[in-house]
Amino acid sequence: MTSKLEKKLNKLKEQLMEITGSENVDDSTSGRLVYSYDATPNFQALPDFVVSPRTAEEIAEILKLCSETSTPVYTRGSGTNLCADTCPLKGGVVLLMKYLNNILELDKENLTITVQPGTITKTISDLVEKEDLFYPPDPSSMKISTIGGNLAENSGGLRGLKYGVTKDYVMALQVALPNGELIRTGGKLTKDVAGYDLTHLFVGSEGTLGVITEATLKLIPKPESQKTILALYQDIEAAGRSVSAIISNKMIPVTLEFLDQDTIRAVEEFAHIGLPTNVKAILLIVQDGPKEIVDRDIHKIAEICREEQAVDVRLATSDEEAEELATARRSALSALARLKPTTILEDATVPRSEIAAMVRAITEVAQKYRVRISTFGHAGDGNLHPTCLTDARDEEEMKRVEEAFAEIFERAIELGGTLTGEHGVGATKAPYLEWKLGKAGLDVMRGIKQSIDPQGIMNPGKVFAETGKERMVTVK
Repeated sequence: MTSKLEKKLNKLKEQLMEITGSENVDDSTSGRLVYSYDATPNFQALPDFVVSPRTAEEIAEILKLCSETSTPVYTRGSGTNLCADTCPLKGGVVLLMKYLNNILELDKENLTITVQPGTITKTISDLVEKEDLFYPPDPSSMKISTIGGNLAENSGGLRGLKYGVTKDYVMALQVALPNGELIRTGGKLTKDVAGYDLTHLFVGSEGTLGVITEATLKLIPKPESQKTILALYQDIEAAGRSVSAIISNKMIPVTLEFLDQDTIRAVEEFAHIGLPTNVKAILLIVQDGPKEIVDRDIHKIAEICREEQAVDVRLATSDEEAEELATARRSALSALARLKPTTILEDATVPRSEIAAMVRAITEVAQKYRVRISTFGHAGDGNLHPTCLTDARDEEEMKRVEEAFAEIFERAIELGGTLTGEHGVGATKAPYLEWKLGKAGLDVMRGIKQSIDPQGIMNPGKVFAETGKERMVTVK
């Protein structure tokens, strides 16, 4: 006998196929399994359907249908996110953006590019740089992450210190709302204060308010020159002090990255580019701009690092070597992930002046809970990535890992920081969000969510905590 649930799902499948075509609706076990998880460890749940729309209008129709039937919806790009944001925790529909991957316009007069959400981030960067233009946001996953995912998470990257993050380059959006309406926000305007800033409300909303179907991004002129140095330390806190000293000397490098010894060794074993593995920490520092300014700044930054006990400062001798170093840094997570069965990457963020204190706190917490935590990250903007190498099968150790990260989040907030600088809240940090915002702040967010998505279909189980601090989710 066919159950009531089966009848509902069969009818929903027919309606979805009417919108997108039968070839774009997949309810096979193998098809659903592929999209049951993302890059976040220990989160997995099967959706009921994987749907691949081809137009914004189809997306709007799907959302209207899902709203009418109270069916959860999860927007999916490449699944590189690290807070379980694209994991379909409550079943429903995974909305796959693979067909909406076109660059719609490169407007060199207004310095903008208009793209669909499934466009790969590096594709955008490579295209505009051929025109001597520049799209600065560069998440480490940029070779495979989609711009829609970057927008949903408000992604950062290695160049965030000088150039900011994704939201700083979003000028206009087209968004499909849960009720099936399509709206446009912003435009190719330098100034626009007509009403609430809806554009930036949707950027960073983690798929909980609607589906971004098109984005117009700001471009800038490509910098004319660039130099890269490595500063080597036998004292981790000295590296942290160097970060503060560089900024306090009124210099803002493009990139100011920190790697501890564990990360250095993993990256060198992975990339084989000659990183010194006998030092306790490295700062990777990049400056760009007019050649005379770059030369001046790099010379001064090297002096500051030596004054703060750097044992050596090395200048990349070619563009190729500089690119190798940047690529090696981007590979830090992949390199560390090879060492243990489970890798949990977080991104506690503090004011720049507290970097040394935060590095010290992470070390203390790791020792207290007897867990292995490697640390790297965007030290120049205070965004550190404590990364725990563990094994999810060891329940006792996983409990200590959870306790360690809870204390790391608490220490970051005490230092004037936050739970997440770029990975998002998702499901992993939802239980802790009230620590940062307070009850009143969360209530404001819930009010916005309720007004736009009254049925609660958009990415349920994310941002707003529903249960305890649990990382494990069982596959249905």
